[in-house]
Amino acid sequence: MGITSAGIGSGLNVETIVSQMVALEKRPIAKLEAAATSIQTKISTYSQLKSLMSTFSDAASKLTRDSGWNGMSAASSNSSAVAVSVTGIASATSFGISVQQLARAQSVASTAITTANAPVGAGTMTIQLGTWLHTTPPPSFTPGSASAVNVTVGATDSLTQIAASINDANAGVTATVLRDASGERMLVRSKTTGEATGFRIQVAEDGGSPGLSKLAFDPENSAGVGMAANTIQYAQNTKAKINGIDISSTNTTFADAVPGLSIAVSQVTTSDAEVSVTSDTASMKKNITAFVDAYNAINDLLSTSTKYDDETKTAGIFQGDSSAVALQNALRQQVAATMSGDGVYKRLSDIGIDMQRGGKLAVTGSKLDAALKNPDALKAMFATSVATGSDANGLGVKLKAYTAGLLSFDGMMNSKSDALNAAVKRNAAERDKVNDRAAVVEKRLRAQYTALDTKMGSLSALNSYISQQVTQWNK
Repeated sequence: MGITSAGIGSGLNVETIVSQMVALEKRPIAKLEAAATSIQTKISTYSQLKSLMSTFSDAASKLTRDSGWNGMSAASSNSSAVAVSVTGIASATSFGISVQQLARAQSVASTAITTANAPVGAGTMTIQLGTWLHTTPPPSFTPGSASAVNVTVGATDSLTQIAASINDANAGVTATVLRDASGERMLVRSKTTGEATGFRIQVAEDGGSPGLSKLAFDPENSAGVGMAANTIQYAQNTKAKINGIDISSTNTTFADAVPGLSIAVSQVTTSDAEVSVTSDTASMKKNITAFVDAYNAINDLLSTSTKYDDETKTAGIFQGDSSAVALQNALRQQVAATMSGDGVYKRLSDIGIDMQRGGKLAVTGSKLDAALKNPDALKAMFATSVATGSDANGLGVKLKAYTAGLLSFDGMMNSKSDALNAAVKRNAAERDKVNDRAAVVEKRLRAQYTALDTKMGSLSALNSYISQQVTQWNK
């Protein structure tokens, strides 16, 4: 930018004059900026209101679903031994359950081999899963549906290598080598629990390298041979009784014994654990309370935004805004409406939810608890659905439809936000116009004062010339 000397010719403080004139031209910008701040605050508040309205819509929607009213809760008098949970559609009931035995896997161990990593013997181990009938000697084995698996053992294989080969064969068992003071022994265990996961291990030895039979387990055909000579833990199911009726499971959970319930047992019992299944009133109360809280959050925001505070002499951001006031009144009317039909509960006050001064809802816990003892009547009040727009619909159905309309693409919430965003653009355009006019004024003033400087400079030069001439004449 070049060096300017405005005012030199005229002797005027041109910069001050121009800046003050431009400032006067820009004076409307302060008002426009204040308006822009107000609009942005309104946009932020409407965004918050839209979020709260979505939460309220979800809360109302929960009260229209069967799952919100048909929930059940289960309890056990001996939860340390018998735990019960609701997993599906369950009915109110009660029963006693006792546990006689817990499911376990089959487990056997070999005799100790005193020399570590010594070869055991060559041959083939055939592992077959199935069920052992062992309560009446001699034990008998019934093969399962899975095919037998052969594991080939080399003449130089140690106990550790044989265990690795068994594990790699995926035969339904796991093998582990245990080292103790006696030497090495192999532990074989079913991968899962239940009677049908028992196993038999038959051995065909290589005559040139005998000794593998010490890892055989076949008490039906070779009693006292190999691992059958040691302590045996046979596989078994969990056995229990519900009201004296026998039930069985391959693990410690009964998933289908009682429809909609999962029963997990962890201890053998000496007496019945009493199980009760009742309506889940705690969840119902939670949903109703969430509905009240969601409404109150909207009401509080609208009340704060539309009121005038006499003490501070300040108005809420939506004070005088017809849309906000209309929304607040409409919500209060919807919530305070009396239900049609012949239901037990006609209005929220019947179940302990009263509207206070200012439109806020307050819950009387004892009255709501009493109403929860009649969940069918409560469900009818909130979830009855006859037809779209019908007066016979429940309160939850009506509010769900109402809030969905507000939140729809062309609903009131989006329309108001669009209008405010358009106001922001208009405000910005007005500020640009003011700045443009001020720039034109500044340019014009500088041109005028530049011309004035030029003229005044010319006149000053003429005045000096005339003065010199007069001086000469006087001589």
